[in-house]
Amino acid sequence: MKVVHVSQPVTAGVAAVVLDLARAQRDLGWTVTVACPPGPLAERARDLGVDVRTWHARRHPGIATAGEVVRLRRVLRDVDPDVVHLHSSKAGLVGRLVVRGRRPTLFQPHMWSFQSAGGAVGRAARLWERKGARWTHQLVCVSDDELAAGRAAGVRGPAEVVCNGVDIDRFRPDDRAAARRRLGLPDVPTAVCVGRLVPYKGQDQLLAAWPSVRAQVPDARLVLVGDGPMAQRWRGEDDSVLWWGHDDAVADFYAAADVVVLPSRSEGMALVPLEAMACGRSVVAFDVSGVRQSVGEAGAVLAAGDVEGLAEAVAVRLADPSAADLEGAHGRRRVELLFDRRQVADQIATLVDKLLVGAR
Repeated sequence: MKVVHVSQPVTAGVAAVVLDLARAQRDLGWTVTVACPPGPLAERARDLGVDVRTWHARRHPGIATAGEVVRLRRVLRDVDPDVVHLHSSKAGLVGRLVVRGRRPTLFQPHMWSFQSAGGAVGRAARLWERKGARWTHQLVCVSDDELAAGRAAGVRGPAEVVCNGVDIDRFRPDDRAAARRRLGLPDVPTAVCVGRLVPYKGQDQLLAAWPSVRAQVPDARLVLVGDGPMAQRWRGEDDSVLWWGHDDAVADFYAAADVVVLPSRSEGMALVPLEAMACGRSVVAFDVSGVRQSVGEAGAVLAAGDVEGLAEAVAVRLADPSAADLEGAHGRRRVELLFDRRQVADQIATLVDKLLVGAR
């Protein structure tokens, strides 16, 4: 079996999924190639002994897309894969324009492009996804909500839900006080938010709720782990908010937290709640795609955009960490049962096998 994974994102959740699948498929004895821009995904894949092909691509479509099509066509011609697995919207666009159904093709949106775009861009994205489905042999959605959103937008064709998974050996419960010492954080009630500082991740909503949290828990501290284009616009003068920036050692931040917050406006199925749950931490999140399916009884899932409810849910858990830890224990058991990355890899491998047998 010869598989190519194509991804424009090289950090965060999409990159983590690609890396996990590449590792698992390599261990099956498959020949695996990752095509992506230079960055952490390429570096880590090479460290695993996975073949990496440089594919220069920008996040958004535009005039440069024509060059991206040419470059990916060269990569696929050289590798000559049995199956092409496209991750996220840009690879889904370029890859399907290149392959046009001539090779078995999986497309995994990791959140539909039209969910984070409005107006003419959002309408164009919906139209493309409907048209692109004719060149998709297998659609893979990471949550029931994501599949439902695709169907509502008119995306047809074979589809399966394969939820995201996490490394339950890397992400596991750890001593909170020790984690805070490692990070140099004070031993006070601590909320942690991990994610890129971009509008759809919604950290501005958490920042709007934070004064109400502090009114109930005066010594509370909020740690924002991530960077992005909104950093300067959102950064304020509140000393109780620590703008940490990007850090790969996210397990330490989950361990240091009393509660982990996901204030996103849209998602496919975010890895952050799953990683936090694997670390035995309570999660508070808005009810966007995939969240209710992942979190279950491991915290609070609130109506999207309910800033007042967000503040109350975070404050309650910061004020009573023992109750939050009970939710975290439920979360750990839930992840072990439903969201182990090994189960995810097995499901994808089965889909690839079926796809190739059908093509032959």
